[in-house]
Amino acid sequence: MKFIYTNGRNQDFVKLSQLLDEYLNELAGGEANRQQYIPYNTLDAIRDVVLAYDDSSSPIGCASFKFYDNKIAEVKRVFVKREHRGKGISKELMRLLEARAKEKGYNTLLLETGASLVEAMGLYRSLGYVIMQNYGQYKDLQESICMQKNLL
Repeated sequence: MKFIYTNGRNQDFVKLSQLLDEYLNELAGGEANRQQYIPYNTLDAIRDVVLAYDDSSSPIGCASFKFYDNKIAEVKRVFVKREHRGKGISKELMRLLEARAKEKGYNTLLLETGASLVEAMGLYRSLGYVIMQNYGQYKDLQESICMQKNLL
């Protein structure tokens, strides 16, 4: 297994993001049930990405962040293909993502997830993220759960 840093235009990242959207649509009972979230998950502003590859050099997971505010970055598009879950890949992706955020001068990461994403909530909690008041565009979305972690 190998991990690489790249950017939001990387085609493997784009493909994994599409698989993430399919997974989220499945959980929500169709794309129409998550329409309000789609504008917040574009790849346009994402500059920092970590990708995981299996031994055959196939992309199997990703995590990214984008600028949110002075010293704050927002975690986006964390995903590992189903057949590779439970192997610690998402923890390593997040560890590498946090290291890159610190290198870039960020001292806080925040993210949005949902109560139905039980595995994601468990991952973030295990890494020290705590629930915070919903921020920005998620402020009035009842299904959203926002979390943050101080990197200092």
